[in-house]
Amino acid sequence: MSGHDPRIDAYIARSAEFARPVLTHLRELAHDTCPDIEETIKWGFPHFVHHGIVFSMAAFKAHCALHFWRGKQVTGSDSDDAMGQFGKITSVKDLPSRKVLAGHIKKAVAFNTSGEKPARPRAPARPAPTVPPFFAAALKANKEARKTFDAFGPGNQREYVDWLTEAKTEATREKRLATTLEWLAEGKPRLWKYQK
Repeated sequence: MSGHDPRIDAYIARSAEFARPVLTHLRELAHDTCPDIEETIKWGFPHFVHHGIVFSMAAFKAHCALHFWRGKQVTGSDSDDAMGQFGKITSVKDLPSRKVLAGHIKKAVAFNTSGEKPARPRAPARPAPTVPPFFAAALKANKEARKTFDAFGPGNQREYVDWLTEAKTEATREKRLATTLEWLAEGKPRLWKYQK
């Protein structure tokens, strides 16, 4: 059996008795569907690779997991329970049909072969920070500092607000407030020293 990694033979052999038929079934299906697929061990469990990771499988004490690397793009499912899109698998009967799984494998291989990058969800924009009263009063008294602060985006504003509110003592907060006002009056973001 060319293309078979002996480490996966060993992984299957030392898995729980219920898991062996599931892992063997998935392995055979991978090779039947894509004869060029390669096997490897990553992060301690079997992965099947063709121009990138196609899917991984894992055996635990009471269940197995099957995880397609491009999850929703391949299976159409948002579910990611138990490290995979198919929940806790305890027998071959818990898996979709050979035809459905082969379709998922073909789709994953096609995505990998195309070089298309997976869609990444955009993180929601964080709102502007709430300016604590002591800082608002200091900004009101220093027009240059306030002008710079108001012109900053929420991220730069948050850097200053967090730095001030995370001070553990009143003395530290007062020292940081003086530095903040000085840097803002000079038009500097809080991490200006690290910018090129």
